Amino acid sequence: MLMYLVFMVPALLFSLYAQWQVSSTYKKYSQVRSARGLSGTDVAQVLMRNEGLTHVGVERIDGMLTDHYDPSAKVIRLSTGSQAPSVAAMAIVAHELGHAAQDKQGYVWLQVRSGIVGIANVGSQLGMVLFFVGLLLASFAGSGLGVSIAWAGVILMSAAVVFTLVTLPVEFNASARARDMLMRNGLVTTEEAAGVNAVLNAAAMTYVAAAAQAVSQLLYWILMLVGMRRD
Repeated sequence: MLMYLVFMVPALLFSLYAQWQVSSTYKKYSQVRSARGLSGTDVAQVLMRNEGLTHVGVERIDGMLTDHYDPSAKVIRLSTGSQAPSVAAMAIVAHELGHAAQDKQGYVWLQVRSGIVGIANVGSQLGMVLFFVGLLLASFAGSGLGVSIAWAGVILMSAAVVFTLVTLPVEFNASARARDMLMRNGLVTTEEAAGVNAVLNAAAMTYVAAAAQAVSQLLYWILMLVGMRRD
Protein backbone atom coordinates (compact mmCIF):
# COMPACT_ATOMS: atom_id res chain seq x y z
CA MET A 1 0.00 0.00 0.00
CA LEU A 2 2.82 2.39 0.89
CA MET A 3 4.57 1.71 -2.40
CA TYR A 4 1.32 2.43 -4.26
CA LEU A 5 0.99 5.79 -2.51
CA VAL A 6 4.62 6.66 -3.25
CA PHE A 7 4.12 6.00 -6.95
CA MET A 8 0.59 7.23 -7.54
CA VAL A 9 -0.13 10.13 -5.17
CA PRO A 10 2.42 12.60 -6.63
CA ALA A 11 1.20 11.88 -10.17
CA LEU A 12 -2.42 12.19 -9.06
CA LEU A 13 -1.79 15.53 -7.34
CA PHE A 14 0.05 16.78 -10.42
CA SER A 15 -2.91 15.73 -12.58
CA LEU A 16 -5.39 17.52 -10.34
CA TYR A 17 -3.25 20.66 -10.40
CA ALA A 18 -2.98 20.51 -14.20
CA GLN A 19 -6.75 20.17 -14.55
CA TRP A 20 -7.29 23.13 -12.22
CA GLN A 21 -4.70 25.16 -14.11
CA VAL A 22 -6.24 24.57 -17.53
CA SER A 23 -9.75 25.22 -16.23
CA SER A 24 -8.85 28.46 -14.48
CA THR A 25 -6.67 29.72 -17.33
CA TYR A 26 -9.34 28.94 -19.91
CA LYS A 27 -11.98 30.66 -17.79
CA LYS A 28 -9.80 33.76 -17.43
CA TYR A 29 -8.94 34.19 -21.11
CA SER A 30 -12.33 33.14 -22.43
CA GLN A 31 -13.52 36.38 -20.85
CA VAL A 32 -10.84 38.48 -22.58
CA ARG A 33 -12.20 39.69 -25.91
CA SER A 34 -9.80 39.59 -28.83
CA ALA A 35 -8.71 42.98 -30.14
CA ARG A 36 -9.98 42.27 -33.65
CA GLY A 37 -13.27 40.84 -32.40
CA LEU A 38 -12.97 37.70 -34.54
CA SER A 39 -14.86 34.60 -33.49
CA GLY A 40 -13.12 31.25 -33.31
CA THR A 41 -14.63 30.32 -36.65
CA ASP A 42 -13.41 33.60 -38.17
CA VAL A 43 -9.89 32.92 -36.90
CA ALA A 44 -10.06 29.43 -38.38
CA GLN A 45 -11.08 30.79 -41.76
CA VAL A 46 -8.26 33.34 -41.82
CA LEU A 47 -5.63 30.79 -40.82
CA MET A 48 -6.89 28.11 -43.20
CA ARG A 49 -6.85 30.55 -46.10
CA ASN A 50 -3.40 31.96 -45.36
CA GLU A 51 -1.71 28.75 -44.21
CA GLY A 52 -2.78 26.51 -47.08
CA LEU A 53 -5.31 24.56 -45.04
CA THR A 54 -8.43 25.25 -47.07
CA HIS A 55 -9.04 21.49 -47.37
CA VAL A 56 -9.86 21.37 -43.65
CA GLY A 57 -13.50 21.57 -42.58
CA VAL A 58 -14.87 23.21 -39.45
CA GLU A 59 -17.65 21.66 -37.38
CA ARG A 60 -19.23 22.35 -34.01
CA ILE A 61 -19.19 19.90 -31.13
CA ASP A 62 -20.95 19.92 -27.78
CA GLY A 63 -19.13 20.20 -24.47
CA MET A 64 -16.40 22.32 -22.96
CA LEU A 65 -12.80 22.00 -24.16
CA THR A 66 -13.82 19.11 -26.41
CA ASP A 67 -12.12 20.71 -29.41
CA HIS A 68 -10.06 18.37 -31.57
CA TYR A 69 -8.74 17.69 -35.06
CA ASP A 70 -9.97 14.57 -36.83
CA PRO A 71 -7.26 13.47 -39.30
CA SER A 72 -9.48 10.88 -40.95
CA ALA A 73 -12.20 13.42 -41.79
CA LYS A 74 -9.80 16.39 -42.19
CA VAL A 75 -12.02 18.40 -39.84
CA ILE A 76 -11.45 20.53 -36.76
CA ARG A 77 -14.34 20.31 -34.32
CA LEU A 78 -14.80 23.36 -32.12
CA SER A 79 -16.77 23.50 -28.89
CA THR A 80 -19.25 26.26 -28.13
CA GLY A 81 -16.71 28.28 -26.15
CA SER A 82 -14.36 28.34 -29.11
CA GLN A 83 -16.93 30.18 -31.22
CA ALA A 84 -16.55 33.32 -29.10
CA PRO A 85 -14.26 36.26 -29.98
CA SER A 86 -11.87 35.58 -27.11
CA VAL A 87 -8.15 35.08 -26.59
CA ALA A 88 -8.79 31.54 -25.35
CA ALA A 89 -10.76 30.71 -28.50
CA MET A 90 -7.92 31.96 -30.71
CA ALA A 91 -5.43 29.76 -28.88
CA ILE A 92 -7.59 26.65 -29.12
CA VAL A 93 -8.53 27.13 -32.77
CA ALA A 94 -4.92 27.76 -33.79
CA HIS A 95 -3.79 24.69 -31.82
CA GLU A 96 -6.22 22.41 -33.64
CA LEU A 97 -5.13 23.87 -36.96
CA GLY A 98 -1.58 23.17 -35.82
CA HIS A 99 -2.57 19.50 -35.86
CA ALA A 100 -4.05 19.96 -39.34
CA ALA A 101 -0.74 21.43 -40.50
CA GLN A 102 1.10 18.46 -38.98
CA ASP A 103 -1.18 16.11 -40.85
CA LYS A 104 -0.67 17.91 -44.14
CA GLN A 105 3.12 17.91 -43.76
CA GLY A 106 3.32 14.31 -42.57
CA TYR A 107 4.72 15.21 -39.15
CA VAL A 108 6.41 12.01 -38.00
CA TRP A 109 5.18 11.94 -34.40
CA LEU A 110 1.57 12.46 -35.50
CA GLN A 111 1.97 9.53 -37.88
CA VAL A 112 3.42 7.38 -35.11
CA ARG A 113 0.58 8.29 -32.76
CA SER A 114 -2.03 7.53 -35.42
CA GLY A 115 -0.32 4.22 -36.12
CA ILE A 116 -0.41 2.99 -32.53
CA VAL A 117 -3.79 4.37 -31.40
CA GLY A 118 -5.53 1.07 -32.16
CA ILE A 119 -3.15 -1.15 -30.19
CA ALA A 120 -3.05 1.45 -27.42
CA ASN A 121 -6.83 1.32 -27.03
CA VAL A 122 -6.87 -2.48 -27.03
CA GLY A 123 -3.88 -2.65 -24.72
CA SER A 124 -5.36 -0.30 -22.12
CA GLN A 125 -8.55 -2.37 -21.90
CA LEU A 126 -7.44 -5.97 -22.47
CA GLY A 127 -4.16 -5.42 -20.66
CA MET A 128 -5.95 -4.34 -17.50
CA VAL A 129 -8.16 -7.44 -17.59
CA LEU A 130 -5.21 -9.78 -18.10
CA PHE A 131 -3.23 -8.10 -15.34
CA PHE A 132 -5.90 -8.54 -12.68
CA VAL A 133 -6.88 -12.04 -13.86
CA GLY A 134 -3.22 -12.99 -13.61
CA LEU A 135 -2.96 -11.52 -10.11
CA LEU A 136 -6.02 -13.47 -8.95
CA LEU A 137 -4.63 -16.73 -10.32
CA ALA A 138 -1.24 -16.08 -8.75
CA SER A 139 -2.76 -15.12 -5.39
CA PHE A 140 -5.26 -17.94 -4.98
CA ALA A 141 -3.64 -20.75 -6.91
CA GLY A 142 0.01 -19.83 -6.52
CA SER A 143 0.24 -20.27 -10.25
CA GLY A 144 3.28 -19.26 -12.26
CA LEU A 145 0.87 -19.10 -15.16
CA GLY A 146 -0.98 -16.34 -13.35
CA VAL A 147 2.16 -14.23 -13.12
CA SER A 148 2.84 -14.81 -16.81
CA ILE A 149 -0.67 -13.68 -17.67
CA ALA A 150 -0.19 -10.58 -15.52
CA TRP A 151 3.06 -9.81 -17.36
CA ALA A 152 1.23 -10.15 -20.66
CA GLY A 153 -1.24 -7.58 -19.37
CA VAL A 154 1.57 -5.22 -18.44
CA ILE A 155 3.12 -5.55 -21.90
CA LEU A 156 -0.22 -4.72 -23.52
CA MET A 157 -0.78 -1.76 -21.21
CA SER A 158 2.67 -0.43 -22.03
CA ALA A 159 1.32 0.40 -25.51
CA ALA A 160 -1.07 2.88 -23.90
CA VAL A 161 1.84 4.38 -21.96
CA VAL A 162 3.86 4.76 -25.16
CA PHE A 163 0.84 6.51 -26.69
CA THR A 164 0.79 9.11 -23.91
CA LEU A 165 4.52 9.72 -24.36
CA VAL A 166 4.26 10.06 -28.14
CA THR A 167 1.40 12.50 -27.59
CA LEU A 168 3.74 14.98 -25.89
CA PRO A 169 5.81 16.07 -28.94
CA VAL A 170 2.61 16.09 -31.03
CA GLU A 171 0.88 18.52 -28.66
CA PHE A 172 3.93 20.69 -28.01
CA ASN A 173 4.59 21.04 -31.73
CA ALA A 174 0.94 21.90 -32.46
CA SER A 175 1.10 24.66 -29.84
CA ALA A 176 4.33 26.03 -31.33
CA ARG A 177 2.69 26.07 -34.75
CA ALA A 178 -0.36 27.81 -33.26
CA ARG A 179 1.76 30.63 -31.81
CA ASP A 180 3.61 31.08 -35.09
CA MET A 181 0.45 31.12 -37.20
CA LEU A 182 -1.31 33.67 -35.02
CA MET A 183 1.70 36.00 -34.99
CA ARG A 184 2.48 35.52 -38.67
CA ASN A 185 -1.06 36.46 -39.64
CA GLY A 186 -1.25 39.45 -37.31
CA LEU A 187 -4.18 38.06 -35.35
CA VAL A 188 -2.77 38.76 -31.87
CA THR A 189 -1.31 41.75 -30.13
CA THR A 190 1.68 41.45 -27.79
CA GLU A 191 -0.65 41.34 -24.79
CA GLU A 192 -2.87 38.73 -26.43
CA ALA A 193 0.17 36.61 -27.29
CA ALA A 194 0.87 36.30 -23.56
CA GLY A 195 -2.69 35.06 -23.01
CA VAL A 196 -2.42 32.60 -25.89
CA ASN A 197 0.80 31.24 -24.38
CA ALA A 198 -0.86 30.86 -20.99
CA VAL A 199 -3.76 28.87 -22.46
CA LEU A 200 -1.51 26.63 -24.56
CA ASN A 201 0.95 26.03 -21.72
CA ALA A 202 -1.85 25.09 -19.32
CA ALA A 203 -3.28 22.65 -21.85
CA ALA A 204 0.17 21.13 -22.42
CA MET A 205 0.52 20.51 -18.71
CA THR A 206 -2.48 18.16 -18.77
CA TYR A 207 -0.71 15.94 -21.31
CA VAL A 208 2.44 15.89 -19.19
CA ALA A 209 0.34 14.93 -16.17
CA ALA A 210 -1.39 12.14 -18.10
CA ALA A 211 1.97 10.75 -19.17
CA ALA A 212 3.31 10.95 -15.60
CA GLN A 213 0.29 9.06 -14.29
CA ALA A 214 0.57 6.39 -16.97
CA VAL A 215 4.29 5.85 -16.40
CA SER A 216 3.91 5.79 -12.59
CA GLN A 217 1.13 3.22 -12.76
CA LEU A 218 3.07 0.99 -15.15
CA LEU A 219 6.20 1.12 -12.96
CA TYR A 220 4.13 0.23 -9.90
CA TRP A 221 2.65 -2.82 -11.62
CA ILE A 222 6.07 -3.93 -12.86
CA LEU A 223 7.56 -3.67 -9.37
CA MET A 224 4.60 -5.57 -7.96
CA LEU A 225 5.17 -8.46 -10.34
CA VAL A 226 8.93 -8.43 -9.77
CA GLY A 227 8.24 -8.67 -6.04
CA MET A 228 5.86 -11.59 -6.52
CA ARG A 229 8.44 -13.47 -8.56
CA ARG A 230 11.04 -13.02 -5.82
CA ASP A 231 8.57 -14.32 -3.25
